[in-house]
Amino acid sequence: MSAEVGATREASNINWTRIICLLAGLILFFVVYYSPPWPDAVDPMGKHFVLSKQGKGALAVFLLAGTWWVFEVLPIGVTSLAIGVLQVLFMIRKPEDAFRDFMDPSVLFIFGSIVIGMVFTKTGLTKRLAYKMLIIVGEKTSMILLGAFVVTAALTHIMAHTAVAATVYPLFLVIYALYGEDDKPSNFGKALFIGMAYVAGAGSIITLLGAARGAVAVSFFSGITGKEVSFFNLTYYMAPIGWTMVFLLWGFFMVFLKPEKKTIPGLRARAKELYTDLGSVSRREILAAVIIFGVILIMSLQSFVPALKPLNKSAILLISTILFFIVGILEIEDLEAIPWNIILLFSGAMSIGFCLWQTEAAKWLAVNWLVLFKKANWFVFVMGIAFFVMIMTNFIMNVAAIAISLPVALVIAPYLGVAPEVILYASLVTAGMPFLLLVGAAPNAIAYDSKQFTSGEFFMYGLPASLMLMVVVALAALVIWPVMGMPVTVAG
Repeated sequence: MSAEVGATREASNINWTRIICLLAGLILFFVVYYSPPWPDAVDPMGKHFVLSKQGKGALAVFLLAGTWWVFEVLPIGVTSLAIGVLQVLFMIRKPEDAFRDFMDPSVLFIFGSIVIGMVFTKTGLTKRLAYKMLIIVGEKTSMILLGAFVVTAALTHIMAHTAVAATVYPLFLVIYALYGEDDKPSNFGKALFIGMAYVAGAGSIITLLGAARGAVAVSFFSGITGKEVSFFNLTYYMAPIGWTMVFLLWGFFMVFLKPEKKTIPGLRARAKELYTDLGSVSRREILAAVIIFGVILIMSLQSFVPALKPLNKSAILLISTILFFIVGILEIEDLEAIPWNIILLFSGAMSIGFCLWQTEAAKWLAVNWLVLFKKANWFVFVMGIAFFVMIMTNFIMNVAAIAISLPVALVIAPYLGVAPEVILYASLVTAGMPFLLLVGAAPNAIAYDSKQFTSGEFFMYGLPASLMLMVVVALAALVIWPVMGMPVTVAG
């Protein structure tokens, strides 16, 4: 009798949703992989783009990974491992290509960023910054959120948004601890950490220092159109859009994830007390700050000092990791505490991104999408490009999303009388704000480590946030940029 009861309990504990989603991903993979050849994509010049068997396989892996990531049928890092394994077992790419991407320089940059976050926490710099910020913004939870968002966005003007997220993440953990909910998920926690990821993206579009995508897009733009975009010219057009999104996102979270508490009584006094308890700045804090800001300064100067441009950002950032161990700030136990689930998540994202690129499946997708608008009104065409980039950047590197879509769009644009400038800036806006999937940007994954939300919740809040983003892009193309002097149409 007890055996029967045990069997009944075991059966009732089966997670059928997980099993269904697991099978759905596998079915999508096999249906796409073994389907007959798909039609070629044909651009407006009549050039054909064939979807090879490997390209179709890349799309199959892409669909499986997307399904498993959204519904978290496996740990997100394990799904990333499946991406590499499927590429190799189904001969979509060679093993040395599929698995090499798991240690791409971008992944190591994320690793180095996470280490910096650990150092901020271990040395006490995080608490010092958090308490100081809370003393300034006060006890209203709405103002705490706004202060957190403004600090995050402002930092992305001078350093990569991945490094910013890794820097402010431990600071926000301290703030949340003072909210008084322990580690339990709450509306305030969700708003704080999802908001961190979103505004890191919004702030990063404003300067070329916020992310690599800007430099890549400007390079494509110059090569195809022969026009140059300066550092300050980009900031001139992007600042109103980026900061508009920061404040809109604050309002968004105050509506969709309104904090349970309007105020945290006594928070300012408590923050002052805790700040006083920290005492004077220690030698380790000074040493850590010098290393961190030294590395950030070098990366920031790369845009202005020609001799620094050839240096790889990942190598520069990893100098800080090495120095932390040399000077004794970090020890072997700290290395073992790295959240490898997050590192693997981005390893898999890089692998599927390069897979779509190298098999030309991404180009096939881009041409098929953009030719739908080859006879459209200029505004519809621009919005179509922006939407495509927004979707693609949630699945693959935003640099790759730009590299795939921008050249094709700039070739089609003259036939529709669309100015190339509006295509460049609209694409950069949506490439910087992947609000749907954790793999869309490193800050998304860093925020997920807070355990305040699931990947499904991130996706659900991302839907209305993405719609809001598209509305802002529409207003920018129709009103804001023309008023600022940007050409949006050309004669012809």
